[in-house]
Amino acid sequence: MEHSGHQYDQASTIFSPDGRLYQVEYAREAVKKGSTTMGFKWKDGILLLAHKPEVSHLVNFHSFEKIYKIDNHIACAATGLVADGRHLVEIGREQAQWNRIRYNEPISVKELVNILCEYAHMYTRFDGVRPFGVVLLVGGIDGSGKHLFSTDPSGAFYGYKAVCEGKKSNDAMIQFTKNYTSNISLNQTLKLGLLTLKKITKQKFNAEMIEVAIIDKKEGFLKLSTEDIKQIVETTASE
Repeated sequence: MEHSGHQYDQASTIFSPDGRLYQVEYAREAVKKGSTTMGFKWKDGILLLAHKPEVSHLVNFHSFEKIYKIDNHIACAATGLVADGRHLVEIGREQAQWNRIRYNEPISVKELVNILCEYAHMYTRFDGVRPFGVVLLVGGIDGSGKHLFSTDPSGAFYGYKAVCEGKKSNDAMIQFTKNYTSNISLNQTLKLGLLTLKKITKQKFNAEMIEVAIIDKKEGFLKLSTEDIKQIVETTASE
């Protein structure tokens, strides 16, 4: 007898007979509909890139963020439900500051990601709540080197050298597999991200539709200005 999924999707705590948590899978679908975000390890640091698609010519692109600073050495890009992303970012910022106060040292990137994912996992184990419909690409540099992680609505996380989430993410990962190298420079990483975004979206975009943040060992977190991004976009437009 074939089971209907509808009787098993009333709560995130109910497993279907074939071992699926439908509410978690629905959360992943929300992520797939989110705007494209990318993360890269480059030679000396981490680069995060987020696309803000134009839903209306009346929208002010500067009124919302896709990339967030968590600490001087850690940042994240969110795709999926924006409000869910903001909530997890606030949790991350609190944990980063608490670690500095308690231990007088910056929190490690993996430890922060582990805390965020444990928190997200809680929302898959209790009635009356739902999983977070967002994925965070968390990147940073700590004493053990540079790190890039992608979280999952289930509470799992994975480490990457280059990763894309959101719309057309599978197409972007194919491009990364072909063109990414471990010793890639910052300029090469920026070009790879923008050219991939241009290829998978198949639309013209301006600098206001893109957010870029860099984390390196010397400067820490730095978000590029619209003018800086505009120059890079113009350079790659002809390629």
